[in-house]
Amino acid sequence: MISLVFPAHDFRLRQQDGKRYIFDPIRKKYVLLTPEEWVRQHLLVYFCEVMAYPRGLISVEKEIRVNQLKKRYDIVVYDYDHRPWMLIECKEPAVAVDERTLAQLLRYHSSLQCPYWMLSNGTQHFCAAVQDHKVSWLDQLPAHDGGVFLPAENTQGS
Repeated sequence: MISLVFPAHDFRLRQQDGKRYIFDPIRKKYVLLTPEEWVRQHLLVYFCEVMAYPRGLISVEKEIRVNQLKKRYDIVVYDYDHRPWMLIECKEPAVAVDERTLAQLLRYHSSLQCPYWMLSNGTQHFCAAVQDHKVSWLDQLPAHDGGVFLPAENTQGS
């Protein structure tokens, strides 16, 4: 598990028809504030402000095809050649990050083939590097370097 401390951030929130919405700076619109969306927005702030991932290379909730089914991934970060670089699956804090969560991410990975994965429920965060079908669980997020695979130090192979 990796440790993330989310920075304080002044999220743009609004109330409409008895529901709360949060402004997503990547999608450039207000979206319904659910527990999963709260996690997603914190991760986006972390990626952009702490990790300096380029905002223009981050995609949120786009449709993909997985075994002829339409699905939506949570977050994909692209490299500078616009290839999928990191696939992130978000869950609300009440949902455990477990084998089922990993299985969902792996189904999406079958379509996107990213060298990095991340699973998070806002309190538990797991990140892995994938190279030549070998998965190494990381103890920190990789730096966005334009898409070059960075061998991880202090990793466990699985």
